Amino acid sequence: MSFLTLSISLLFVIIPLVLSKTLNLGLEKDTIIASVRSIIQLLVVGYVLQFVFNSENIIYIILMVLLMIAAATQNAHRKGAAIKGIIWKLIVTFTFVEVLTQTILLGLNITPATAQYIIPISGMVVGNSMVLSILFLNRFTSEIETHQDETELILSLGGTPKQAIHTQLIASIQASTIPTIESQKTIGLVQLPGMMSGQIIAGADPVQAVLFQLLVLFLLLTTAVVTSIMLGYLSYPTLFNQRMQLAGSAVERDE
Repeated sequence: MSFLTLSISLLFVIIPLVLSKTLNLGLEKDTIIASVRSIIQLLVVGYVLQFVFNSENIIYIILMVLLMIAAATQNAHRKGAAIKGIIWKLIVTFTFVEVLTQTILLGLNITPATAQYIIPISGMVVGNSMVLSILFLNRFTSEIETHQDETELILSLGGTPKQAIHTQLIASIQASTIPTIESQKTIGLVQLPGMMSGQIIAGADPVQAVLFQLLVLFLLLTTAVVTSIMLGYLSYPTLFNQRMQLAGSAVERDE
């Protein structure tokens, strides 16, 4: 694709702008900002990746992965601002998921140890982990607020923090992983995944594209479950004080 054809594709940006203006939806500013940012960010990333792929330097690969983790942490931490130490919890979770998946992929020779494979797959892993962490934190904080009285009742009857928060924790983990699991049930029937479609458009054998897409799907399934579970079990202990009371609760404030 050339820059000329890319400029023609801006028709797909003009259409929602016209509709928004006609129907007074107020989406014009956000649409323009999103489009401009996506163009600039992706072009910059494209040239950076071209440099990294050509150099094949492990230092550059690590720096790219660290940049992904930092950006994902910055974007996700706002949803869990009420949880003490959420930033380092997110960093630990994203790093663990990245190390786990790359160890399996590279250790078992599933994918080559080259920047061309490591960086795109790391982007999918960290990006998916970020989305799952946002879903989890959003649901978990909501569950805590909704069931605060129930949690305090269990604690007052001698229950441990783990017992008091167990229902909310499991519900949040389930809610955050359901989209990933459900989307895999209809993959290939309702939609053709982006990576598979991209490979086919690039001229790859459709069967090989399917096999690689299946690898990615299985990878993202592990990412989803591990992210939600790990972030959940790292987060819940910090919701309680040393006296095993729900931090910031009415009981604690009265005392």
